[in-house]
Amino acid sequence: MANAFAKYSVQDLHKEIAEKREALRAFRFGSAGSRSRNVREGRTIRKDIARLMTEMNARNLPAQAGVAKTKKTA
Repeated sequence: MANAFAKYSVQDLHKEIAEKREALRAFRFGSAGSRSRNVREGRTIRKDIARLMTEMNARNLPAQAGVAKTKKTA
């Protein structure tokens, strides 16, 4: 699972993050006050969002490093 999102395109990553955030919102507010729910589901959704964002940041770091180098020399 370490590199499960590596095959996704940037647009797919954005779409997946939006879907996970909506799922987390629905989890938090959908059954407010109900005690019969899987509380671990919220944790796994948050971790999936973090994994997706980590993959996005890992892809952006090389591009940002190139921009920073060009700005210093210019």
